[in-house]
Amino acid sequence: MSTTESRVTTSGPTDPAKAAPDQAVKETLEDYTLRFAPRSYRRWSPMVVATTALGGIAYMADFSIGAGIGLAHGTGNALVAIAVAAVVIFVTGFPLAYYGARYNIDLDLITRGSGFGYYGSVLTSVIFASFTFIFFALEGSIMAQGLKLGLGLPLWLGYLVSTLMVIPLVIYGMKALSKLQVWTTPIWLILMVAPLVYLIANDPGTVDRFLSYAGTDGEGGVNTASVLLGAGVCLSLIAQIGEQIDYLRFMPPKTEQNKRGWWTAVVMAGPGWVVLGALKQAIGVFLAVYILAEVGAAAAPEPIQQFRSAFDAMMPSWMVVPLAVALVVISQIKINVTNAYSGSLAWTNSFTRVTKHYPGRMIFVLVNLAFALALMEADMFSFLNSILGFYSNCAIAWVVTVATDIGINKYVLKLSPLQPEFRRGMLHAVNPVGVVSFVAASGLSIAMYFHGLGDALQPYSPVAAAVIAFVLTPLMAVVTKGRYYLRRSGDGISEPLLDADGNPSALTLDCHVCHQSYERPDVTACATHDAVVCSLCLSTDKVGDHVLPASA
Repeated sequence: MSTTESRVTTSGPTDPAKAAPDQAVKETLEDYTLRFAPRSYRRWSPMVVATTALGGIAYMADFSIGAGIGLAHGTGNALVAIAVAAVVIFVTGFPLAYYGARYNIDLDLITRGSGFGYYGSVLTSVIFASFTFIFFALEGSIMAQGLKLGLGLPLWLGYLVSTLMVIPLVIYGMKALSKLQVWTTPIWLILMVAPLVYLIANDPGTVDRFLSYAGTDGEGGVNTASVLLGAGVCLSLIAQIGEQIDYLRFMPPKTEQNKRGWWTAVVMAGPGWVVLGALKQAIGVFLAVYILAEVGAAAAPEPIQQFRSAFDAMMPSWMVVPLAVALVVISQIKINVTNAYSGSLAWTNSFTRVTKHYPGRMIFVLVNLAFALALMEADMFSFLNSILGFYSNCAIAWVVTVATDIGINKYVLKLSPLQPEFRRGMLHAVNPVGVVSFVAASGLSIAMYFHGLGDALQPYSPVAAAVIAFVLTPLMAVVTKGRYYLRRSGDGISEPLLDADGNPSALTLDCHVCHQSYERPDVTACATHDAVVCSLCLSTDKVGDHVLPASA
């Protein structure tokens, strides 16, 4: 079937407010929820997108994670663990970030076409949604600690305040978040870096104490078990690449003129986020060691106490608490609007595919916040490392599986389609390549984490998750001969998906179901009409009238 002239338009997407379309269409057009992000919407420069994406990693959890590892295993083990985790996160995050920025789709849409299938990636959407509310709860707990110190609010009330305050900010998607992140990042950087520089410059002995700290086990030396246990906690952050891609999908097209800035932005805001993350974890170890004698070990993992002590050394006492609280509040707002936003996308994506009904993203903003508030009220901060250590096994298995499918199955074995596919009808429901690899890797590593294979192997659970996923993903592709990636070889439209530069085409076509205009990658031919249908209308087609049949 070829595209007729009557279906091709030259205008951008119809203004939702003027067209008064269906509620699902109106809301997804606000920020292209669940969709390919069209060129007509992507008007930000690479550096603005990168700054917005990096603003989302202003969380304080890194300081707590680093402090917890350092206090338990000593500085040497903590720094090696942080470095090991950072290398793994960078290597696995690079192909995912590239695909998100190049093809303008989020990590769930990438996952569908990278080994999991249309319904198979529901598993990983739930994993990612869990990541967002776990880290929302962690950041909310840190903010509540700050509000208790600065305003005397009880923790339960601080949890509630930190949850409710992000709702007005997360409603408007990328347009509002880009402004928030760009304007608050310089303030956050100054407040974070200034006390560290002051402490080192005025008391060089703090560096010696930091480097020689042996940890509560008292051994001091670097050993494999301690490094891997620490790295497992750090690797719980591997799913952060999903939140980075929620911003990177709005990158402008890559051209010969902008390729240097484009690549810089993608690397910096994609896998490069972990460089700043690792530095914050190391700073967390430093500050925890610094305040051990001043506040006590119980308070050392709390960022509000870490920065309170650091500010106390460099400024008048009346400024200390307000500045420490300001840093914590700014950080919490910057990351938790991202957590709420990305989590709502993940939940909505899963729900829409399974039920074929789009309930509205705001419902799942509230669902995600409810999960996070429950974790906060259950005092998750007190058993932080246990939660993150368990969660990291699932996150590692997922991200390594997708990264391996892109890097090995697509580019080396050439058994996986090079261009990611996400549209219903084009993909098989489940692809055993990714699903089997993910389930096996996460299942076995979780069993190891809970001592199911003996105490000696327990620290190696994150290594097992990564290795099993890395080995099984290409093995499954070879065994299945790549048969379960594409259900169809073509989408029934003659116009090419990519332009001359290899970017998604900007050609617009009218969906005959919702009567909106969408760019070429977001539509397929309709099974029952000589017309095209958009990806969301395909997702919500309960009887499958518009879904193209499988091709031989």
